Amino acid sequence: MCGICGWVDFEHDLRQERQIAQDMTDTMACRGPDDEGLWTAQHAAIGHRRLAIIDLEGGRQPMVADGEGREPAVLTYSGEVYNFGELRAELTARGHRFRTRSDTEVVLRAYLEWGADLAEHLNGMYAFAVWDARSEQLLLVRDRMGIKPLYYYPTPHGVLFGSEPKAILANPRARRELDADGLRELMSFIKTPEHAIFTGMYEVRPGQVVTVSRDGIRKRRYWQLDSHEHSDDVGETVKTVRTLLDDIVARQLISDVPLCALLSGGLDSSAITALAARHLREQHLGTVRSFSVDFAGYTENFKPDLTRSTPDTPYVHELVPHARTDHTDIVLDSAELMNPGVRSAVLRARDLPTGIGDMDSSLYLLFKAIRGHSTVALSGESADEVFGGYRWFHEREAVEADTFPWLAIPGAAPHTGVERLLRDDLADELDLPGYSEERYRQALAEVPRLPGETGHERRMREISYLHLTRFVQLLLDRKDRMSMAVGLEVRVPFCDHRLVEYVFNVPWALKTFDGREKSLLRAAASDLLPAGILQRVKSPYPTTQDPSYDQALHERARVLLQREDSPAARLIDWDRARATVDQPPAPGNRAALERFLQLDEWMRNYGVELAL
Repeated sequence: MCGICGWVDFEHDLRQERQIAQDMTDTMACRGPDDEGLWTAQHAAIGHRRLAIIDLEGGRQPMVADGEGREPAVLTYSGEVYNFGELRAELTARGHRFRTRSDTEVVLRAYLEWGADLAEHLNGMYAFAVWDARSEQLLLVRDRMGIKPLYYYPTPHGVLFGSEPKAILANPRARRELDADGLRELMSFIKTPEHAIFTGMYEVRPGQVVTVSRDGIRKRRYWQLDSHEHSDDVGETVKTVRTLLDDIVARQLISDVPLCALLSGGLDSSAITALAARHLREQHLGTVRSFSVDFAGYTENFKPDLTRSTPDTPYVHELVPHARTDHTDIVLDSAELMNPGVRSAVLRARDLPTGIGDMDSSLYLLFKAIRGHSTVALSGESADEVFGGYRWFHEREAVEADTFPWLAIPGAAPHTGVERLLRDDLADELDLPGYSEERYRQALAEVPRLPGETGHERRMREISYLHLTRFVQLLLDRKDRMSMAVGLEVRVPFCDHRLVEYVFNVPWALKTFDGREKSLLRAAASDLLPAGILQRVKSPYPTTQDPSYDQALHERARVLLQREDSPAARLIDWDRARATVDQPPAPGNRAALERFLQLDEWMRNYGVELAL
């Protein structure tokens, strides 16, 4: 999977700045524990940390293309290109010669063949940079759905870039500053394309190419969702979805290192796990390993809440013998979730105070445990965005709300309660409702309309678009950071752009043809899964219900409130925070206190300067 970074400066000799470039590269060690490389020239320094997945010996980076009279083109690449076999054959037919078996070399040769248009030829999850010494031009490219991250920071004479903000912040030319707009984005449960929170920093948008040259920075979208008529009936649509999933999972099983599946017992992860298990059996490639997360005593003492009606473990254990997986339950306790070292590692991985606490900590610990057995994992992430699985796709109040649907149901989003801790004057200045309104209008203006589409169908297309371009990024970012923090590559089959494009254009009435959520996926996987899992109602990633977790959270916040040197004091109303700590544990209180604690640690450890 890897971590990438670099620095381009058209006015300075970066061969004299090698240590700073090395410092940037070192921050990516968690993403690439297997190898490292740094290439420097007068105006470019390109760094790489490698997590070896394919061609363990031949895929070292940065990879340089030279010979045959060419000046060097240098690639630093993170991700997987799942159609690299076909591309390799095509490029070979066009005269290219390969020295390795890696998909990295295929991407590099694709650049030499197609230049900035290479991205249109790729199917996969990727973020990469190419420095072309012939034109003194840097190319930054991100995959269509934004599965892999890529950030950049323009400087007076060039740019800094990296897989994560920490790589850029390791360069003293980058400011660790947060302005009002960054704080608005941080406090809102939305994901604005290109917004990176830190002042002056940007994120390469999914499906975007950013070109940096002496003439400045240019941006181009090479992919975005489009609307067109869907003529397939129910049967043909279900058949197409299944055919796509069969091909997608088969492609994403390619690996030279141990691979597994993440299993929650829900429809999404169960379908991916069952498809993977069937494919491996049919190809005589063995048994798929599967892993799930649970909390000590969670299943036995489970209490239904607003979004979770059933615990996961009974469904996981129903799928395991059915799909014949080699399964392991990873059982966590509250003490682990509140461990200061774990929470600091999560914050370091995120680079931002997300405020969702145990949901991040447990995912980090799950991935850390899995990494002891596997290097690659398949995930059911993003099926809800693609097929319409969340409750707010189906509740009238949310569908008709003139805002992001996930913000329309009180308590449904994990950010609930954060705003009430802000100082009154700051809350007035930030105007978070106004910010969300502005971003919502911006997103709606992008929706590709179908001529003549009106009423409910038109609205559901809007809601699908909002999820596929805004909401899904929140979850993909989380999964990437928590997995790469321990050197685990997580693949997301439901984000294959062919599937996303096809299902996006299926009419909503057909997507819900059986009166349920995710009708198409349920029908496409009907021969793979037990009836109980096929009929299970959507249940989000679990959160601990152990009262000792909330007690520990309140106590930690109480201790922080006694400190006089908290940098969060510039943002938080101390009296309001004390009142929240003194209240009985509740979902809203938990979210508010998680954000309070993370804000303090983030501002303290990252040296964040406020420009408010």
